[in-house]
Amino acid sequence: MLMHYSVEDIAKMCHETNKHFTRLLGDFSQHSWEEAEEWQRKSAIAGVEFALANPTAPASSQHDAWCADKIADGWKYGPAKDAEKKEHHCLVEYSALPLEQRTKDHLFKAIVAAMTATE
Repeated sequence: MLMHYSVEDIAKMCHETNKHFTRLLGDFSQHSWEEAEEWQRKSAIAGVEFALANPTAPASSQHDAWCADKIADGWKYGPAKDAEKKEHHCLVEYSALPLEQRTKDHLFKAIVAAMTATE
């Protein structure tokens, strides 16, 4: 049976996976989809829309799109993620990200691909 998921369904799965992955890394700042701030849900939805529109783009492009969205929303680089100050430590070039942060982009793309597979 072929399943059809909405963009929000896929974004929720990406968000929840990211939450659990970051907890493995010792970061417990992410909340469940239902408890997440609106900006977090919008960011995940924008990421899914980018991945759907650019299915062959590398993970680095996924990160670049995320950075562009964050900057357009007033975020800037900061030493740690701070939603009140709109600062994020991942607002750097993809190549400057630690491996575990790059892994999040790969996971995101893989989830979108898996949830939209047609076979």
